[in-house]
Amino acid sequence: MASSMQHQPASSNSSSDVDQRYAMYDEKKRKRMISNRESARRSRMRKQQHVEELCAQRALLQKEQIACNQKIDAVSQGLAAISAENDVLRAQCAELADRLQSMNAILQLWADVNETVVDIPEIPDVLLEPWQLPCPTLPIVASADMLQF
Repeated sequence: MASSMQHQPASSNSSSDVDQRYAMYDEKKRKRMISNRESARRSRMRKQQHVEELCAQRALLQKEQIACNQKIDAVSQGLAAISAENDVLRAQCAELADRLQSMNAILQLWADVNETVVDIPEIPDVLLEPWQLPCPTLPIVASADMLQF
């Protein structure tokens, strides 16, 4: 019987040790759960902040896109106006070249009738072929800065 009494306190000690271990295990588990929850909360906050930053950046980029589209429209309208003006000037140049040729023909006829010598300069090819302008051919340098206002 004495041996059974000795085992009983030992078993009660071992059960309290087990209970204590479970308590420590439960405490560690509880702390880990709290830590995980806090980490998850911080992660959600970071994600939310990142989403908000992306939304703000998207709004800013949309504003920039609208401004760029407006600039492109303005430049396109200017190009269309200049192109139309260029077409008018080419037509006027061709008309003036035709007039000059007609005037030279009349002057030559008048000189033939009056039997006089008139020095009639030839019509420059530039007026007959305006695409062959007598200017040096320099390369046109384009850059992104040209479209900034």
